[in-house]
Amino acid sequence: MPTAKAPMSTPHDPFSPSTMRDLQRPVTRAPQRPCLFIDKDGTLVENLPHNTDPLLLRFLPGAGQALARLQAAGLALVIVTNQSGLARGYFTRAEFARLQQVLLQRLQEEHGVRIDGVEVCPHGPDSDGRPACLCRMPAPGMLIRAAHRHGVDLKRSWLVGDTLDDVEAGHRAGAGGLLLDSGAETIWRRSPLREPDARFFDWEALADYVQKMADGPAHTPVEWLPRPPTGYTSALSAG
Repeated sequence: MPTAKAPMSTPHDPFSPSTMRDLQRPVTRAPQRPCLFIDKDGTLVENLPHNTDPLLLRFLPGAGQALARLQAAGLALVIVTNQSGLARGYFTRAEFARLQQVLLQRLQEEHGVRIDGVEVCPHGPDSDGRPACLCRMPAPGMLIRAAHRHGVDLKRSWLVGDTLDDVEAGHRAGAGGLLLDSGAETIWRRSPLREPDARFFDWEALADYVQKMADGPAHTPVEWLPRPPTGYTSALSAG
């Protein structure tokens, strides 16, 4: 008699929506790891709005080397990215998936970095520019969803991005929020949730900070952070 075939597993769909039930479900995987959540455009790669051409992908200086260090130190690495161009019809999911595949392949081949997960928000903002879903940053849905999927301890994790919306998303998820100041933030709309735990101008200094802090306790309020190492400015002294 023929043997029954095992059911095929369904690959993770980075576009799958976050539901309130998903976001409220407790994380039960153990042991939980610290994670660096990485905004894609303007943080990991040069910001070319709505680009889906793999030939135009350019990593920011030092990004690949920094991620290799942090992965070797035991951190999970998850890319989180708003892609409103999908909702606006600027490109298709297949085109973005092809770009994502090349991005992950290059990180692995050029830097030995294996990304644990990619979370994508395919929705556009509302008429006032605010999230109209649970996952568009500064909403925390992508981070919470990734924490469930990858056994991440949000209290020992950080989101790094190039705008204060990214910082806010990290804080709303219960993680840290780090600003890689590449000039993308021009409005500087302030609130307690939008104050970076630390502000950096290069990936090497950011990796130094995260590697040091990952060995410590859960996030300490910013006013009690230890004296910063050379290369970043804390939120208290940022202009």
